[in-house]
Amino acid sequence: MAGIKKTNAMRILETAGIPYRAIEYAVDPDNLDAMTASEKAGLDPDTVFKTIVMRTDSNEICVCCVPAPREVNLKKARIALGAKEVLPVRETELLGLTGYIRGGCSPLGMKRPYRTLIDETAILYGAISVSGGVRGVQLLLSPQDLARASGASFSDIATVDR
Repeated sequence: MAGIKKTNAMRILETAGIPYRAIEYAVDPDNLDAMTASEKAGLDPDTVFKTIVMRTDSNEICVCCVPAPREVNLKKARIALGAKEVLPVRETELLGLTGYIRGGCSPLGMKRPYRTLIDETAILYGAISVSGGVRGVQLLLSPQDLARASGASFSDIATVDR
């Protein structure tokens, strides 16, 4: 990993003794979506989990991680979070809330610990990936280790496959 600069997300995993693999890929600034990241990193899109920061009707900030080809199902997320409403935060708020920018938002190492949900499909895989905290880096680790490191729980929060 000599070429990849250590991120806060990596430091958190190392401090917790959690094994991971960092995968670097070329960033396309015009396509910062998780499907492009999975393609560029050579990963199965169903195992690449994007991080979506949400706000509930009570102004609670929450984090939802769902597979690249899917979206957060707002009804399922509301139920899982016990909220009347839940919507993604505006992109302009992302850096201030999390310390991360779009395309590099990781569920690990945000400015504050937020309640985090990982779509339950993650447990179908031995390893999944999430952003390493910068554009162009994915962290590959077990879903259980991700949940432990991020304080997350597994829940049915994603849309059905297209």
